[in-house]
Amino acid sequence: MQCPLLYRFRVIDKLPEKPSEAATRGTLVHAVLERLFDAPAGDRTAPRAKALIPGQWDRLLESKPELTGLFAEDPDGERLAEWLDQAERLVERWFSLEDPTRLEPAERELFVETELESGLRLRGVIDRVDVAPTGEVRIVDYKTGKAPRPEYAEGALFQMKFYALVIWRLKNVVPRRLQLVYLGSGDVLTYDPVPADLERVERKLLALWKAIRLATETGEWRPRPTKLCGWCDHRAVCPEFGGTPPVYPLPIRPAESVEGVQGTMEPVRAEAGRPAALEGP
Repeated sequence: MQCPLLYRFRVIDKLPEKPSEAATRGTLVHAVLERLFDAPAGDRTAPRAKALIPGQWDRLLESKPELTGLFAEDPDGERLAEWLDQAERLVERWFSLEDPTRLEPAERELFVETELESGLRLRGVIDRVDVAPTGEVRIVDYKTGKAPRPEYAEGALFQMKFYALVIWRLKNVVPRRLQLVYLGSGDVLTYDPVPADLERVERKLLALWKAIRLATETGEWRPRPTKLCGWCDHRAVCPEFGGTPPVYPLPIRPAESVEGVQGTMEPVRAEAGRPAALEGP
């Protein structure tokens, strides 16, 4: 939805992308908030959470050695120290928005998957699922950036409605609440979905998949310039910046011969370097 050509570069061409400090910091903070719930409720304090940061950073480096390049030109460690300090401040702010001593998540980093009647498979990873004693479900997602302006809130909620649709189709339960926790600005955005909302999301996903199938078969992936282009790793091969895309690696068919809609939608995850991705059957 952000840019069809960027989708092609990431999913079809599989062009490499350099890790960013902001996205990696988001991944680190997510890991800390997930691990904090391993402790008994009374021990879930801000000092304990901040103390988890060095160990989780070491784990990240071990699983993704390429992240060492983020601070390769930082011989004195000053940039790394400031970066870790920023992560600490984000973790600490969370305690002003939620009280983990009063929370017992039913699930953390929950992988969910379901298949729609159309054959389209939806997959996602949910940061946290809370279940009330009455059975009501709340889906929670952490964001290390700032909350969007009200006119852009719908875009931010699309990810959460996607999760809600998967849960609904998977368990026949409409989540009572969707909650986005913005650690960058200290805001909490909530939304209470109804079945009609989720049916609209399903129709949108089907239309999106149809467009992806058409572009995949015809090879017509068009760039969609926005302010986000300034952060794109692929400007050197983007026509909007005078570049030439790689040779298209798939066979091309005329648009009129492209068949119907089916396939797989891979994990949808925003921010922290985890964009939505779709792939064919």
